[in-house]
Amino acid sequence: MGKLEGKVALVTGGNRGIGRATVEGLARDGAKVAVGARNLADAEEVARAVGKGAFAVALDVSDDAACKRAVAEVIERAGALHILVNNAGVAVDGQHATADVPLDAFEQALRVNLRAPLLLIQLALPHMRKAGWGRIINVSTGMSRLGEGMGGGWPSYRISKTGLNALTRNLASELRGSDILVNAVDPGWVKTRMGGAGAPSSVEEGADTIIWAASLPKDGPSGELLRERKPSAF
Repeated sequence: MGKLEGKVALVTGGNRGIGRATVEGLARDGAKVAVGARNLADAEEVARAVGKGAFAVALDVSDDAACKRAVAEVIERAGALHILVNNAGVAVDGQHATADVPLDAFEQALRVNLRAPLLLIQLALPHMRKAGWGRIINVSTGMSRLGEGMGGGWPSYRISKTGLNALTRNLASELRGSDILVNAVDPGWVKTRMGGAGAPSSVEEGADTIIWAASLPKDGPSGELLRERKPSAF
């Protein structure tokens, strides 16, 4: 039996890149995985390829109603929700400095990278509390760090992910003492559509710490920014 046997996971943006590698890894560890993606056909393709009880859910994280429907569908089809991986994200402002970033781009990044994870957490937490066990993993970036991460450029992406780190730590503090752990993960610079072909790490390497964080013991780290299976500086 896998270490996640009997657990149900939802992965947003699970149709490609780090998200797909995460779906595959969680399924290998025994979880029943809901593959969330805006395009249901893309999610269905991944679910078929992964097998092991994986199933597709339509999930546009920028749409509150879609988030609510997706979590309800996971509960209806799998009966529980133990693991939430907030992987879906956008980076839309690489050509702008902070002083001239378009506010609509800034609002889009906040909605997808920060507001949507919060909403999905709020929807998932009652089911984790009912089960007495939960693992929440928010996919962040090294560009979110308040020290070395603030090198200029990509303002909406950096700031929204810094907010995601703060959400992670604040929620973990509130859940301390329970068996619901909350961590952010910096997957590194990965060969994805966002990271580009010149990135040094594979999607499997990027997903490794996410998959590891999903099966942490009760006394494992919580409220941390994890990199290569270790806490690192925010």
